[in-house]
Order: sequence, then structure tokens, then C-alpha cells
Amino acid sequence: MSSAEAHRLYERLKKEAEGSGYYLNPDVDFVLDLMEGLLVNEKRYGYWACPCRLADGVRQKDLDILCPCDYRDPDLADHGACFCALYVTEEVFQGARQWKSIPDRRIEDQAAQAASPTPGPSSANRLSAREDPPVWRCKVCGYLCARTDPPLKCPICKADQDRFERF
Repeated sequence: MSSAEAHRLYERLKKEAEGSGYYLNPDVDFVLDLMEGLLVNEKRYGYWACPCRLADGVRQKDLDILCPCDYRDPDLADHGACFCALYVTEEVFQGARQWKSIPDRRIEDQAAQAASPTPGPSSANRLSAREDPPVWRCKVCGYLCARTDPPLKCPICKADQDRFERF
């Protein structure tokens, strides 16, 4: 049974997601369980660490897994859902596409870092990599964002990712 606090958080995130061109998983009971996990992590750590990953408990080390995590958009593009399946694509939301188990990009990133002698965007290096991310401009409305890749949808005009250009 989900708490009233989880229901309020669900309504808030649903409104924010839809306002930005994203969709929450249509399985409300599943999403409410995730909301409970976010609330537990907020009480435990003081921030919304992804409930499906192990947080370090140090915000600077967990920046990549603060909800919505850095892996959400690439997971949506490749799999139709993010790792914890809180966010889904429009096709999944409408039932036109099924999503399956999603590999954890964070673990893949960490494994690649361990195997590579050259530092890359590990959680330790991610902070310095965040200092100068590329800036993307929506060609429709002019919205600007600084991130590795443009968003799947413009949060202002809802234009698709392919309508962004590097600024």
C-alpha cells in the first residue's frame, strides 16, 4: 500500500514529466513503489537517489543517479524505458512498444573505466566532465541546455531531439 506522500510525489513528477515531453510508466502501482523508494532515499541521504541503484550516500559521488538520472535519455532512446522504468517513451506509454530488462549504464561506465588506462566520465571524473558540456539549442523555440546530448523533447515547445543543434 502506497503512502499519501508517494501519491503526492507521483502527481508532481507526472505533471513535471508531461510538461517536459516525458512519460511516467503507465503502471501506477509500479510507479508508486518507485516513489516510495525515492522518498526512502531522500530521508536516508537527503536527495532522490535512484531507488534501483546502490547510492554511495555522498551527493557528489551520486550526482549521476539523482532522479532523473544522467542515463534516462540514452536508456529511453535505446530501450524505451530508463533503468528503473520510471520514465518510458511515448510508444511504451501508449502500449505500442514493450520494454524489456535494461542494462545498467552506470555499471557499464564503471567497468569501462576500470578496463581503460585513460580516465573517462566515471563518477569521479564526471564532475570535471560536467564543467564544460556542450550547449544545445532548440531550432524551433531557441531553448538552450548544457548537457552531453540534447533532450529527447524540448521542455518548452515539445520539439523532438532532432530539432536541436549544437550551439
